[in-house]
Amino acid sequence: MRLELLLTHPWFGTWMAALVAVAVALLAHRIGRVLLLRITRSAPVPHAIVRKARAPSKAVLLLLALQTVWQAAPDALPWIDMVRHLNGLLMIVATTWLVARMIAGFALGVMERHPVDVADNINARRIHTQTRVLARIAMTLAVVMGAAMLLMTFPGARQVGTSLLASAGVVGVVAGIAAKPVFSNMIAGLQLALTQPLRLDDVLIVEGEWGRVEEITSTYVVLRIWDERRLIIPLQYFIEKPFQNWTRNNSQLMGSVFFHVDYGMPLAPLRAELERIVQAAPQWDQRFFNLVVTDATERTMQLRVLCTAASSGQVWDLRCQVREGLIDFMQREYPQFLPRLRVEGEGAREGAQEGARDGAPPDA
Repeated sequence: MRLELLLTHPWFGTWMAALVAVAVALLAHRIGRVLLLRITRSAPVPHAIVRKARAPSKAVLLLLALQTVWQAAPDALPWIDMVRHLNGLLMIVATTWLVARMIAGFALGVMERHPVDVADNINARRIHTQTRVLARIAMTLAVVMGAAMLLMTFPGARQVGTSLLASAGVVGVVAGIAAKPVFSNMIAGLQLALTQPLRLDDVLIVEGEWGRVEEITSTYVVLRIWDERRLIIPLQYFIEKPFQNWTRNNSQLMGSVFFHVDYGMPLAPLRAELERIVQAAPQWDQRFFNLVVTDATERTMQLRVLCTAASSGQVWDLRCQVREGLIDFMQREYPQFLPRLRVEGEGAREGAQEGARDGAPPDA
């Protein structure tokens, strides 16, 4: 009896057709995916797109097969209009998901072709930055278009849209004011992607903080500070305000070390010690170093050391090593010429002479 009821049900034929359509869609997806993976194995970008599109492409094929069945079903079938509409909504969602995943796969393939774990990665970082920013903008636009298509499937939404068009002037002003931060950051992202004032892994000085660019999204940049903090900066900041980029053209940098010494300090031993320190330092890139007097005050003279390294991290370590080495050298060999406050006069000279007669050193 139940079997007869099932066989005579108005939806029985449509259900059977739907099951067959689902089986065919799953089989077609499996065969197509295997073939595409094999065909694109030697092409990184298409291969990445195929890998990323696995789940959404299956959903799209299934919903497309089901929609074919629902469209072929009789119009007099109960609830058929609601099923068609629901399936159409799911199709739009799945298609939007598929487009977003294909964009992500394209970006992944481009970045895999240009690895950043190499010595000279300036060009790779430029490509990574452009690809990530443009891909996120494209995915955002795909989601917006998908949401608009969803709304257009509802008659009520179309009527609302028609009524809003009648007051387009007011709505346009309000929407423009409300969406200004979003669109300004999106335009700033396009400018950053095209002009490249900064890239991933660049070393920046922003708001007095030193750090590396860890992530660039469609609205903000994440700067990894040297002490493991994260500074979140809107994209618009880099268009409107100045900032320092230590690795704009290449990662090589010149570091400076300043210190003060007494006027009696001879410079030749310091230059010889500096040469010994930098030549023994693995961070030095063999390009340049020197030591010069850059200032003279009433008490001390200021010395500046310049030395070069291949990256910002290495130049920091080299600066610390040079500073420590020269201070240690002066403490051992020329402690009398370390900066000190002198008080000279008739009484001070007489006291020094008496001390010398008693056998005490003049500085005692």
